[in-house]
Amino acid sequence: MIWYNTYYNGADWGFIKQFVLIMTIKRRRIKMDFLKNFEILYENFFALDWRMLVMWAIGGILIFLAIKKEMEPTLLLPMGFGAILVNLPFSGAITQMAENGELEIGALDVLFKAGIANELFPLILFIGIGAMIDFGPLLSNPKLMIFGAAAQFGIFFTLCLASMFFPINDAASIAIIGAADGPTSIVVANKLNSQYLGAIMVAAYSYMALVPIIQPPFIKLCTTKKERMIRMPYSQTEVTKLTRILFPIIITIVAGLVAPASVSLVGFLMFGNLIRECGVLNSLSETAQKVLANLITIFLGITIATKMHYESFLAPDTLLILGLGLVAFIFDTVGGVMFAKLLNVFLPKGKKINPMIGAAGISAFPMSGRIVHKMGLAEDPQNFLLMHSIGVNVSGQIASVIAGGLILNFFMGK
Repeated sequence: MIWYNTYYNGADWGFIKQFVLIMTIKRRRIKMDFLKNFEILYENFFALDWRMLVMWAIGGILIFLAIKKEMEPTLLLPMGFGAILVNLPFSGAITQMAENGELEIGALDVLFKAGIANELFPLILFIGIGAMIDFGPLLSNPKLMIFGAAAQFGIFFTLCLASMFFPINDAASIAIIGAADGPTSIVVANKLNSQYLGAIMVAAYSYMALVPIIQPPFIKLCTTKKERMIRMPYSQTEVTKLTRILFPIIITIVAGLVAPASVSLVGFLMFGNLIRECGVLNSLSETAQKVLANLITIFLGITIATKMHYESFLAPDTLLILGLGLVAFIFDTVGGVMFAKLLNVFLPKGKKINPMIGAAGISAFPMSGRIVHKMGLAEDPQNFLLMHSIGVNVSGQIASVIAGGLILNFFMGK
């Protein structure tokens, strides 16, 4: 008690009051700093836009199709995840304006400029695709080439239709979706400076993945059961190594003379095939088919997403482009089937062509060829159309690239 009285009687009460005041202010500052940090932490939630949520849903659908339905997973999965990446508030994956007014370059934009804006990724991918393709079925039956050309009808039909809604360069870029060839669509849209590159890329790759859903109903619509049951015997014809080596070289030269703008597309595709067929670069051929193609496909898929930002993607024009792309795919299929039916009018009874193989002339290799084969087996378990349909399918790969070159010759610089 004596100590208590002595201590507090001699204490400086002014100092105690000042100390209590300082501690109170500090507590308030800590509370304000906490609230400020809390606000910074959650300010992205307040920046959310309903259109971002829509793009998340679109990305989720692409991921679902890739994983659950196994539809082009190497493309749709990176595209779907990339669509989510670029539609996060203040996403660091794409170029954004910082608070200090400086432009912060996003990683995906760097990839886009390095690989898509200069068409590097699509062209390198073509080397891998060329190394995968065996032109043997086509070389053993060269007349199948004509079906690949006929199945490009949808491109030019859609060009006429799209020109009613879009400037001619954009219409031409949209029409090439019908090539069923993603790299060709990217190159053509880039060279024609289309403002709808994102929608065109998404449509091209999405419809390629949906070929097993899109084609069968329209093939059945255009054919009778009797026509689908037509058998086409296949006789194995030996293709010499010299023929296999000369084929990519000759195709490149012919394509260059007919459509000079297609030289880079056709040339890289045929270069990949030459690596496969030359017989002295087996390790490079295997690398191109697997490691190179897979790596570029991953980068290509996720980089495409830079053009899937909600501000540019969620627009009426995008829906129209998706619709026109579907029209192009449908009329490619119908054009190939109807051309085969037309030929059957002039062919003798024992030489009739199963019209379904005409549908394999689109460039969705090898899915379209396999679909036709499966549909033939469904009608007749002994009807083996695989070699015929694959031959038409690889011819469609060449024809679609040449069609892209023709589009560029017609419209580039206009």
